[in-house]
Amino acid sequence: MTDTSTGTTPSTGRLAGKVAIITGAARGQGEAEARLFVAEGASVVMTDVLEDEGQTVAKELGDAARFLRHNVADEADWQRVVDTAVAEFGLLNVVVNNAAIHWLRAIEDESLEGFNRILSVNLLGTFLGIRTAIGPMRAAGGGSIVNISSIAGMTGLAWHGAYGSAKWGVRGLTKTAAVELGDDGIRVNSVHPGPIATAMMSPVTPDDAPDRFAQLPLRRAGQPIEAAELVLWLASDASSYVTGGEFVIDGGSTAGRRASERPS
Repeated sequence: MTDTSTGTTPSTGRLAGKVAIITGAARGQGEAEARLFVAEGASVVMTDVLEDEGQTVAKELGDAARFLRHNVADEADWQRVVDTAVAEFGLLNVVVNNAAIHWLRAIEDESLEGFNRILSVNLLGTFLGIRTAIGPMRAAGGGSIVNISSIAGMTGLAWHGAYGSAKWGVRGLTKTAAVELGDDGIRVNSVHPGPIATAMMSPVTPDDAPDRFAQLPLRRAGQPIEAAELVLWLASDASSYVTGGEFVIDGGSTAGRRASERPS
């Protein structure tokens, strides 16, 4: 069982011998995934645009990790990352398309430039990650691709016009890829986090801290390690019959509002 207060989990070798690429791995959920994957026996190529932070994490993880600066919206950059994973570690078994950008903006106020920027990172980046991984995963006899979407890809959220559009796209792309790649033994699933306590989530201020998550059934934000554990399961052979699925991890926020007091 994961200790959510410390972000630690006992190692059981669930990814022993596997090679993974994790984008957006310099901090937050991607960093938690990278640390957990290495602890579970994987070799990991971590990528991000945050070079200093990414290099620091990779150094802490030792010989099982490499860091590359990576623009996920760039086709050539993706090929370089995949080639590095194969050259350094021999094969490719897992890709976690985690990198994303986020802001809150009304549709009326969103610019074409802003809309296209979110689509290029959050959706195009995922498409390129899937496409570039197919060849080496096929050569390895199969693999697992985990695409990080959002609860904004499950329901309509105000002020998420661009972000939600991209995340709905990731959800649909995941299902299409799962259908196309099943014959190659490549599984493709999407993860849909709710509020996870990372730098991407808007800060909790002293004024709203007591009430920020009051209506969530679990009444708190999730921790990065909790999302990482779900991603680990999808990356591992424990989920070998799972593809095309969508997995919500949101403290119950899409299930409904927290129950009121029991009626007398």
